[in-house]
Amino acid sequence: MNEVSSTIANPMWLEFIKAVKKEVVPALGCTEPISLALAAAIAAQHLGKPVEQIEVKVSANLMKNGMGVTVPGTGTTGLLIAAAVGALGGDPEGKLEVLKNLTTEQVAEGKRMIAEKRVQISIADVPNILYSEARVMHGEEWVRVCIADTHTQVVRIEKNGKVVHQAESQKHEADAGVDYSMAGVRARDIYDFAVEVPLEMIDFIREAAILNELLAKEGMSGSYGLHIGATMNRQMNHGLLSDSLLTQVLMRTAAASDARMGGATLPAMTNSGSGNQGIAATIPVIVVAEHVGANEETLTRALMLSHLMAIYIHDKLPKLSALCAVTTASMGSAAGMAWLLKGDFATVSMAISNMIGDVAGMICDGASNSCAMKVSTSATAAYKAVLMALEGIRVMENEGIVAGDVDQSIANLGELACRGMVQTDEQILQIMMNKK
Repeated sequence: MNEVSSTIANPMWLEFIKAVKKEVVPALGCTEPISLALAAAIAAQHLGKPVEQIEVKVSANLMKNGMGVTVPGTGTTGLLIAAAVGALGGDPEGKLEVLKNLTTEQVAEGKRMIAEKRVQISIADVPNILYSEARVMHGEEWVRVCIADTHTQVVRIEKNGKVVHQAESQKHEADAGVDYSMAGVRARDIYDFAVEVPLEMIDFIREAAILNELLAKEGMSGSYGLHIGATMNRQMNHGLLSDSLLTQVLMRTAAASDARMGGATLPAMTNSGSGNQGIAATIPVIVVAEHVGANEETLTRALMLSHLMAIYIHDKLPKLSALCAVTTASMGSAAGMAWLLKGDFATVSMAISNMIGDVAGMICDGASNSCAMKVSTSATAAYKAVLMALEGIRVMENEGIVAGDVDQSIANLGELACRGMVQTDEQILQIMMNKK
């Protein structure tokens, strides 16, 4: 049996391929408001008439992640504009790129609908962490579309009170929409896969480098978000930052997030439903690969290690929570960078454990321009964790939530997010809603 045939017979490796192809996909704009825009676009398609009014309901976590982010092509933040332009100009078949063909006229009409109070929003009383619902109306006619558990999973469509589509079964939230399994997987399995799998089976991951590098270059223009990448570049020219590998990692990673959160009309390659997580898992690996002069195969394997490790760690977390998941995505990039610089599993596992000992518990207070700061902070932590690991230094098992075994450290982090930060999440949303 040749190498490829033997790989095809490896069930775990096949699951890994399915996981990456499901969780690493392009998205235009922050995925929470985009999920709502998709619901509105599908509803408008089924209505078949000009949309006059829109009623939106979203889960508390989706509200938190949609309040402060700029919707691409609109120059406007929030869920109201996402629903409006989704209904007026969204591509119902576009999934997470639903808004890629927006026109200026559709954006203007969407803003007019909002100004005239024809778009209303409220929090849905649902158990789903990720839930968006759009009800579009023309006169007495209406269509309601509900998306739940993943950003593109339509679970219900109603038209004028008649059910047009209903998901076959309402699975437990943790299992809904998942067509791969990480059961029984360990970090070493992911490492072995990334470094041993035939290259032709994973070369698709290079698209992540192409898309997210374009975002980084766009962000360096200084036209988006908090201009973190562009600011760092100016301060480097002023002598307040050195042109080091660390600076390049931070600057380019932050710039990509600046562009994404600031409304650039370029797609990001996501990871686990988030463009920022995709950026965090991609750009630091690219920068280090350039530094060491890695060839295409080495870059491809490092990217696969990073993205799949990020998926493995995020699999221990809720879809949305109070824990900022760019930290877990950056644990993936720590793995990729460590492998590029040292090339062994011991260094990779130490780097991940060091990050868990450092930034575990960084809060997510919703999607906004300031996400780029968290992205750059996490990239810093990843690089520092790798430097320590290169010298055999790691946070020890008697310190905090870090265990002697990297997989147990990851499991402990998951417990913190799933159990320990539930009240934190509620408090964050309450503060944000009161502020509004």
